[in-house]
Amino acid sequence: MAKTYWLMKTEPDVFSFDDLVNLKNSTDHWDGIRNYQARNFMRDQFKKGQQVFIYHSNTKVPGIVGIAEVVREAYPDHTALDPKSKYFDPKSADKGESRWVMVDVKATHRFRNLVSLADMREMPELDGMALLKPGQRLSIQPVEAPHWSLIKKIGKPEKLS
Repeated sequence: MAKTYWLMKTEPDVFSFDDLVNLKNSTDHWDGIRNYQARNFMRDQFKKGQQVFIYHSNTKVPGIVGIAEVVREAYPDHTALDPKSKYFDPKSADKGESRWVMVDVKATHRFRNLVSLADMREMPELDGMALLKPGQRLSIQPVEAPHWSLIKKIGKPEKLS
């Protein structure tokens, strides 16, 4: 079976790759996903050991900054049930169970070179990549193996200790 890769978007002023790196074991839950397709990817297709590009969006120079690994598969997103959370979901609260999920990821590699969105748009080898398709706004996306390999080569990942 072919290896599956992913891309997860985050806004660095909300939660950056450095924030993940600086946590105990460089690991945290990836919560707050409130799109059904993105949720379904996490719930149905994310598997322990899969690798994920971390992409900084909504920043001056958006791009891929590092790699994380899925260390815990999908489980209920507790923030959906917390009225104090910005990710609170009244429909989940009414049922008493979260209809949303999260996974745990661990930062494993930092890119020496930011692979910017602008640079990726200039590479014909990345044609067809979900991130580069017009109107693609999903915060979680699959990445095809050839795209993964090229981006990784350009980013020059450095293993975190």
